[in-house]
Amino acid sequence: MLWNAERCAALRVFDGVHMSAVSECVLVPGKNSMVSVSWDKTMVCWDLETGQTLWTSSCAGLLTSCSTSCDGRLVVCSADMENALYVTEATSGETIHHVRDHHKSTITRCRFDPQGQHVASVSADRTIKLWDLVALKTTMCISSNHNNVISSCCFTGDGRLLCTSSWDKSLQLWDLLSGSFRSRGGVALHRGHAGSVSACSFSGDGELLVSGSYDKTVALWDMSTLSHTLILKGHNDWVTDVSISADKKWVASASKDGTMRLWNTENVEEIPEAVEKRRGGMGIHKCEQCGKAFSVPRLETSQLVSKCVFCRLKTPERYRPQPPPLSSM
Repeated sequence: MLWNAERCAALRVFDGVHMSAVSECVLVPGKNSMVSVSWDKTMVCWDLETGQTLWTSSCAGLLTSCSTSCDGRLVVCSADMENALYVTEATSGETIHHVRDHHKSTITRCRFDPQGQHVASVSADRTIKLWDLVALKTTMCISSNHNNVISSCCFTGDGRLLCTSSWDKSLQLWDLLSGSFRSRGGVALHRGHAGSVSACSFSGDGELLVSGSYDKTVALWDMSTLSHTLILKGHNDWVTDVSISADKKWVASASKDGTMRLWNTENVEEIPEAVEKRRGGMGIHKCEQCGKAFSVPRLETSQLVSKCVFCRLKTPERYRPQPPPLSSM
């Protein structure tokens, strides 16, 4: 379905083509079209104005994820059973690359990097891979320190950081530019969720991260402190996907309960399900700029965090603590 976010109204229903569950859909940048993938092994491109299909492409396995390049030229999708990637022309649906046996188990998510030069994929085999569209080969393979299925991944706008979410209830940050993970692993974001983390998405500037979980909650993370600032409750079942608007004022979440929710993160006091973490090592402070209450880990109270995340984002220069050192084994 295509929605008007301002009116929370459905504009168009796209149906009559897929014969099984749709696993993911994505808008094609610069074009008035959308691509959807399904467990029926087909990838379909739709005209957003007419609702008609522009092309249909059949693959060899159940399709689990899809993504488009930033220039709108290419589409990538992942297929189960053969654990493969299909790279397709967005205008014609013609497959130009078929990467078989890319992972040892189901590929749960695939994403183009912002430059459109690599495809990142994560899998139930707990690995992260980058496939190079120029060299036509895997140029990076990371054996993650997740101890369960990696469910999703997302890039920051500059392509430097990749975030992964996992059924082990954690998120990990990977600095692909410096390669620091090679010596110390990814930087873990803990204590945000009580259940498996199903999805993650960065804001366009990489300042905020939003995640969704099987514990039915949505978490908002401040990347300047590597801590969560809000936990949003309201869904009655698993949160399956999340996204954040370009202006960082709205978070969208989808759930297995059959609903989609829009959260206004600037007016959290008007969301009855917004939960402030007053226990478990969290302190409550009053923002010196806007006067609103905000939560912060007690470990950071000595670092003079005196403004809420939204006011800190409006400040040109702000304190950026380094990731915590990993404990020695």
